[in-house]
Amino acid sequence: MLVSLRIQLFLFLIALSSRTGLSRYIEDDENSDGLYSLLSLDQKRESGDFIFRRPLRCLDMLATDGYFTFVASQPQLGCATFIIAEPNEVISLELSDVSIDCSAGDFIKMFDGWVLKGEKFPSRQDHQLPLHERYTDYCSSTSPGDTSRSSQNVAMIFFRIHNPDSGFTLAVNKLHNPFPCNIISQSPEGSFTMVMPHERRNCSFSIIYPVEIRLTELSLGQAKSNELSPHRQVWSGCSGSGDYVELLGGNGVDTSKMFPVADLCFSVNGLAQIKMGCDNSVVRLVSSGNYINRVSFQYQLLEHGELPKTQGNSLNNFCSVK
Repeated sequence: MLVSLRIQLFLFLIALSSRTGLSRYIEDDENSDGLYSLLSLDQKRESGDFIFRRPLRCLDMLATDGYFTFVASQPQLGCATFIIAEPNEVISLELSDVSIDCSAGDFIKMFDGWVLKGEKFPSRQDHQLPLHERYTDYCSSTSPGDTSRSSQNVAMIFFRIHNPDSGFTLAVNKLHNPFPCNIISQSPEGSFTMVMPHERRNCSFSIIYPVEIRLTELSLGQAKSNELSPHRQVWSGCSGSGDYVELLGGNGVDTSKMFPVADLCFSVNGLAQIKMGCDNSVVRLVSSGNYINRVSFQYQLLEHGELPKTQGNSLNNFCSVK
C-alpha cells in the first residue's frame, strides 16, 4: 500500500532540508528556524457546507480548502507553507486578520509556484509571468496585496514575524482549470493528458518520485501517433522543431536545470517506456503556438529493487535510465 500523499511530500521536504537546510529552500533565508512538523494527519477535505479550519504551522503543507490561522508564540523568522491542489485546479489565497509589523521587518509573501532549495517551479522559461509579478507582498509600499491566484496547482507563502501573538489567517480555495499546465503530481502513480491549443507555451508535469513513464499518445503539429517506440528515442535532436516532448530527470524542481533524458518530435512505432531513478521526473511539452499539441502518459512508482545503484554523487549515476 502506498504511503499517503502528505507523508510522502513531507518526507520529500525533509530530504531536501537535510541536504541543504531550510534556509536554502525558502527564498528568504535569514535566521531559519529549522524544520517543524508539516502535516496534520487528521486533516480532512471539506464536504457539503463544512468549512475546514485549523492552526497553521511555521512550516506546513496544505492540500485542502479551508481557513488556516497562524499566531506566533515566539519570533518566527523563516516560515513557509506549501499548497498543492489537483492537477486540473488552481489555487486562490486570501489573507485576513493580519496583525504584523511591516516596519519592524515582518513580512508575508505569496508566490505563484513553489520555491525549493532556491529553485522555482515553474521555471522562468515555463511560466508566463516575469518573476517579480509572481510575488504578492502584503507589506509592499507600492502595491500591497492580500489576495493571490496561482497559475498552476501549486502555490506557497513565506513569512517572518517577530512579535508574539502576531499573525494572520490564510483562506485557501481551489478552482477548476480547463487547460492545466505546469503541474506537480500529488501521487507517484497515475495518468494524465497535457493539451496546448494554439499557444506558444511550455508545460511540465512533475513527479517528485522515481517512476516508470509510458507515453501512450502523442500529437505534435500535423503528425499524430498513439504508438511510440522505446527503441527510437530521440536524444537532443528536437529543440529546433518548436513542437516536441522531452523527458527530464533531476534532484530539484527547476526544469531548466534538469538532465535531458530523451525527447520526441515525430511519430514512430511501438510504445515509449522509460524508468527514471530521479528525485524528480518530468514530462515537458514544448509548443510553438502553431498547432494543437497533445501528449498522454502513464506513470508508476519504481519498486525498491528497480532503483539504480548509485556511485558517487553524479546526476548521471543517480538518474540512471532504463
